Amino acid sequence: MDTITEANNKPHALCIPFPAQGHITPMLKLAKLLHHKGFHISFVNTDFNHNRLIKSHGGDGLNGLSDFRFYSIPDGLPPSNPDATQDVPTMCKYTRINCLAPFSNLISELNDSSVSGVPPVTCIVADAIMTFTMEAAQQFNIPELLFWTASACGLIAYMQYHQLVEKGYTPLQDTSYETNGYLDTIIDWAPGMKDVKLKDFPSFIRTTDPNDIMLNFFIAEIAAIPIAQAVIINTFDALEQDALEAVSASQPNIYTIGPMHLMINQFQDKTLKSISSSLWKEEDSCIDWLDKKNPNSVVYVNFGSITTMTAKQLTEFAWGLANSKNHFLWIIRPDIISGDKAKIPPEFVVETRERGRLASWCNQEIVLKHPAVGVFLTHNGWNSTIESIASGVPVICWPFFAEQQTNCKYSCVEWEIGMEIDNNVKRDEVEELVRELMDGDKGKKFKKNAVEWKNKAEAAISSSGSSTKNLDKLVDEVLPPK
Repeated sequence: MDTITEANNKPHALCIPFPAQGHITPMLKLAKLLHHKGFHISFVNTDFNHNRLIKSHGGDGLNGLSDFRFYSIPDGLPPSNPDATQDVPTMCKYTRINCLAPFSNLISELNDSSVSGVPPVTCIVADAIMTFTMEAAQQFNIPELLFWTASACGLIAYMQYHQLVEKGYTPLQDTSYETNGYLDTIIDWAPGMKDVKLKDFPSFIRTTDPNDIMLNFFIAEIAAIPIAQAVIINTFDALEQDALEAVSASQPNIYTIGPMHLMINQFQDKTLKSISSSLWKEEDSCIDWLDKKNPNSVVYVNFGSITTMTAKQLTEFAWGLANSKNHFLWIIRPDIISGDKAKIPPEFVVETRERGRLASWCNQEIVLKHPAVGVFLTHNGWNSTIESIASGVPVICWPFFAEQQTNCKYSCVEWEIGMEIDNNVKRDEVEELVRELMDGDKGKKFKKNAVEWKNKAEAAISSSGSSTKNLDKLVDEVLPPK
């Protein structure tokens, strides 16, 4: 078979993430896994994020491989800060309205080999909260799989949203219900979730508005989970067995293929590894700084790509870290203070100059597996949580929104790898928890548990592991060429 014919006969996966860093990152990992299995990949970002990717790569083109190509479509949103994540509710409201037509047009172009020069699209792999793509899949008669980029425990929690509304738990009667103890209400009827309270559910139930964009968005999007051809989740069976069993009651075709970054680390393809999903330029000097530190001596602090806080909260975290007397690597995005540029107290910088390192962004996977890192102070986004688990690093949790509250509950109670900081953060509590997890008895216990989970994660992606088998099964049984 000649090279051109062989290329045209390749299965072709069209991958489209929700347009935020925490969704683009796992979707790109999934795309790399499929490419490794022989797929031609077309990866679709919004124009906004495509431009950010190019900028973070120093202007270099993203298409380093002929069979792994990047495309972009307009999102129809108003202009916003090109160095910050777009407003999430606005994205949720308008992507489903604005993106279907350009996405369908892209499929038409890709399927016209005389124009595109690529094999026809044989499957769509869409973010599970980009379900407008299912209309395009039906229009072109292309199989579609949904990729749930968060945790399985987060998914089963979202799947209870409609009942939480029907039973009157949400919307809240007034804003006082967020602080008067109401969120401690025990929910004992949610399948696959043990000993959960209202506060452990994704944060969008914390609204007084029955027309709240995020509450209704997730009720609508989650309704597609049971009717999807299959659902992929970046987790592994041993970690979330109860939640996975509960999800499978309504969607039996679940493929757990995580931790995906561990699977990708087994590749030899350097070109594929070099394709980055980072929307910010990474400061590689962080690793040089860590190289000079003793094992388990550094607190790594990163609140992800969307979390914002007040200037007062930033100051409390700063002095809590300073007063703990530990070394720390703190990633502070310029937009972490909503509507303002992050400002660190200058006296804090002076006091911690010998033991602190501040940076705007980094390669988190490399940082977390560095032997110098002893504890991770995190917002509990799923990428951060599973990367921490896969690295055997215990966590201090400060969940911000979405299912981060659910991930926090599981991290602290089910998996026993960390402790939570109160949302109304105080420097004394930060200092106390950092000291306890770095040097105390609880810290030793959590470290031991984290290492045990790391071993289970590595077993899942081994040649005979559950995630490896599920990836093979997905490719062989669900995504064969047309």
